Amino acid sequence: MTARDQLSTPLIRLSEYRAPAWRVERIELEFDLGIDATEVFSRLHLRRDPMQDAPLRLDGERLELLSVTLDGEALDAARYRQSNESLEVDGARDGSVLETRVRLAPAANTALEGLYLSGSRDAGFLLTQCEAEGFRHITFFPDRPDVLASYTVTLRADKARFPVLLAGGNPDGAGELGDGRHWARFVDPHPKPSYLFALVAGRLEKIERGYVTADGRSVRLVMWSEANVIDRCHYAMDALERSMRWDEKTYGRQYDLDVFHVVATHDFNMGAMENKGLNIFNAKYLLADPDSTTDDEYRAVEAVVAHEYFHNWSGNRVTCRDWFQLSLKEGLTVFREQQFSADMNSRALKRIEDVALLRRAQFPEDAGPLAHPVRPAQYSEINNFYTATVYEKGAELVRMIAGRLGQEGFRRGMDWYFARHDGQAATIEDFLTALGEANDTDLSPYLAWYVQAGTPRLRANGRYDAARREYVLTLAQHTPPTPGQAEKQPLPIPVKLALFARDGRMLPLHVDGHPHSGDDELVVVVDQAEQRIVFREVDAEPVPSLLRGFSAPVMLEGLDTAADLALLLRHDPDGFNRWQAGQQLAVCAYEALRDQRQAEAVDAWCDALAGLFGEEAVDAALLAELMTPPGEVELAEREQAADPDRIHAARQALQRRLAERIGIDALMARYDILAGTTSGELDAESQARRRLKRRVLDLLALLDASRAQVLAARQYETSPGMTDRLAALSVLVRTDAPQAAPALAHFRTRYADNPLALDKWFSVQTQRAGEPALTTVQALERDPAFTLRNPNRVNALFGAWARNNPSGFHRADGAGYRLLAERLAELDALNPQIAARLATVLNGWRRLEPGRRARAKEAVEALAARDGLSRNLSEIVQSMLHD
Repeated sequence: MTARDQLSTPLIRLSEYRAPAWRVERIELEFDLGIDATEVFSRLHLRRDPMQDAPLRLDGERLELLSVTLDGEALDAARYRQSNESLEVDGARDGSVLETRVRLAPAANTALEGLYLSGSRDAGFLLTQCEAEGFRHITFFPDRPDVLASYTVTLRADKARFPVLLAGGNPDGAGELGDGRHWARFVDPHPKPSYLFALVAGRLEKIERGYVTADGRSVRLVMWSEANVIDRCHYAMDALERSMRWDEKTYGRQYDLDVFHVVATHDFNMGAMENKGLNIFNAKYLLADPDSTTDDEYRAVEAVVAHEYFHNWSGNRVTCRDWFQLSLKEGLTVFREQQFSADMNSRALKRIEDVALLRRAQFPEDAGPLAHPVRPAQYSEINNFYTATVYEKGAELVRMIAGRLGQEGFRRGMDWYFARHDGQAATIEDFLTALGEANDTDLSPYLAWYVQAGTPRLRANGRYDAARREYVLTLAQHTPPTPGQAEKQPLPIPVKLALFARDGRMLPLHVDGHPHSGDDELVVVVDQAEQRIVFREVDAEPVPSLLRGFSAPVMLEGLDTAADLALLLRHDPDGFNRWQAGQQLAVCAYEALRDQRQAEAVDAWCDALAGLFGEEAVDAALLAELMTPPGEVELAEREQAADPDRIHAARQALQRRLAERIGIDALMARYDILAGTTSGELDAESQARRRLKRRVLDLLALLDASRAQVLAARQYETSPGMTDRLAALSVLVRTDAPQAAPALAHFRTRYADNPLALDKWFSVQTQRAGEPALTTVQALERDPAFTLRNPNRVNALFGAWARNNPSGFHRADGAGYRLLAERLAELDALNPQIAARLATVLNGWRRLEPGRRARAKEAVEALAARDGLSRNLSEIVQSMLHD
């Protein structure tokens, strides 16, 4: 079957949602576990909707059916029908009990969905991944999130091979079976959907800690991993405790089981999974130690641990009615995670990182053929909608609503939402209604944000009337057409704003009828196509600071003169907007260099940053971000015919101009100070110094590559931790330093037995600019440590190359596109989810310059024409080709 044939695959539509005709009140599962063969016995206690007359149909894929029993009677083949996707049983009634026995093949499951083997046959362990539709690969069940059942799970296995047996819920007994086998039982008292089921079985070690909740309940926190990395779980355990305390204080949410298990695996399609009482983590988001973990990765571990724990309420206790509501749990929980990380670290830097990710990942998604609303109207393969739009843009929508209600109002609304829908499968309408009713506010206009795709453009125009002492700010919104949505309606856009005098002072804001008139910062909701705000008592033409804190996920246009942006970059006390002004000014400067126009913006950007560089009072981490222009991916999104080589050259030229303006002596002096004071500690100040040192070394490499290479080689050799070591290695690789080869060989040997560190070794080499990157990628494919079977390793090589190195991937001859298409086809046969996600790097092919556009289209068309593509990958490639 070709991808073109896959177009006949039925679409799932939100408009066609129907409540389940059959629910499961309780499910009892028994597993006889084995690597090559596992047998699963299931007992379903069924409830029928009296208003529906549909037959009993259960989801089930790739299951070998051994027996079917209904109400104690074994059924012959005439009483049921099994297809590739389901089991239909005759004669079931309300209150019936259905029993099935099936056989699975975990070791043969390369898709890592359902029950599978992680690691080698001899030393690996069994585990499950059931979100979104993995439970149907384990047993027959109505595998949809609005069927909530209570689970009793019994595991049986060889004790020597599987000494640790875990499932979700509370332990409810364990014992010996004879013949070297043992058993363990778990009961979850909280009804849950099937996607939250989990089990783990194998040889694992643990660290354990007691925890007392705010209401005095004792809970065991247990983290599990393979023995050789268990000592790298302590930081995650600390992060888990911080998360639990924060959720108790900020949202009043407490943990509700007797034990909380967390397991690390190197074979996982996602970042982590919030299964009730048994979280399973991709090891890259759980394991951490100074020798092999960067500062950014430490923060990521803390954030993901928090995210999965926060799901216990925003996702588990209140789940989503259907998969169209996915952002109800993911967008909300990302927002909660962002709040937590901001409280644990720097609020301004966290906001900068979140918006940078949104612009790098989600804005391009919104601008291409894969654009979709935060709540899609239809899908063919739900796994393709675990996207930046659902997660990151979804979080921004929650942030807008939280800003609209205020801190106390949002907490009041969340309390009401959790109380009203605890134990239920809810919708986004339920969420907005609960928050609105708790605050006597109509939030229904914000639903438009969930159902309309695309990134709104907000154009600002200011006019000052000296005679009337008035400043009139006109804000006009427009959202470009996206696939399936040619016409767009105006959205409610909260614009947090301030006005600055030319000497850098914030001005009091006087707006007729505004409740906060007289303050120096206001929020104005723009909900019309065009809106005017009149500021009175303004003595001189001001400089506006708009979208402070990035108050809405829009693109801001207009009011971007170099002088005004430079003023905000120097004086705005809002850390985010200071960075935002610098980014806008950097774009103006980049475009001037690219188009060989007058370089006023270049001088303004360089002068402002050189001034800040000389001020010791500026936070080192913030200064590093201010001195970094938008990345090549983001710059490409601003062009209709992007030439990655030209973009790379212009951006490098801009950074070189900054380095020249600061001066090599000043850069060397700052580097020496930072090198002398940077330690391996994880406190905020140490991390900030390392962040700035990395940026200074990058700028030095643009001025004097040889000197920077000597510094980088010394930094690599003497670094006490991975952050400085990897930064140095990156400079050596990107500048083709003679010291690069020995450093890479040393790194390869040092971390040969550390998969997560070895992923960095693969990734850093893919960042050589231009045509040589392809040769490097092809050589790395031949390394014995590379495999298409491990998602982390695939992303470390192909993902890093295609996503993070535009000039290296988008070769003019199309060789990069052809290589990726070939590997996608191979990967699709092993793991369709990972293949489909990686394929999205080609989403922006239509915005390339004509030559590359043609080569990319040829590669996508050739991939689409291949026989046997999965539904996951075929949906992505067909969407990219659809006009």
